[in-house]
Amino acid sequence: MAYIQSSSPFEKKGQVKKTTKGKGRTYRTAKEGAGMTAKGVAEYRKKNPGSKLSTAVTEKNPKGKRAKRRKSYCARSKGQMEMHNINCSKTPKKRICAARRRWKC
Repeated sequence: MAYIQSSSPFEKKGQVKKTTKGKGRTYRTAKEGAGMTAKGVAEYRKKNPGSKLSTAVTEKNPKGKRAKRRKSYCARSKGQMEMHNINCSKTPKKRICAARRRWKC
């Protein structure tokens, strides 16, 4: 039997259980636009004090910091799509494509 260290520095702390179904769900399905729900973000922030995680910027014309967040997310996710050779016109059901639609990228 393997030895399991009780206080491992590699232990994943503060993660939110990924559920997309039911009343207490923390993530949206790919059909709904992927990403965390407001409840999921609140749960994550509760487990990780000092976290600045917030929900998606979905309004048409965000101003200030929210506009910068959207621009940053869109650039980052575009890089992920290119790195993994994902074409959203061919595979629109992928989570990254759904999330980019939700963020209006």
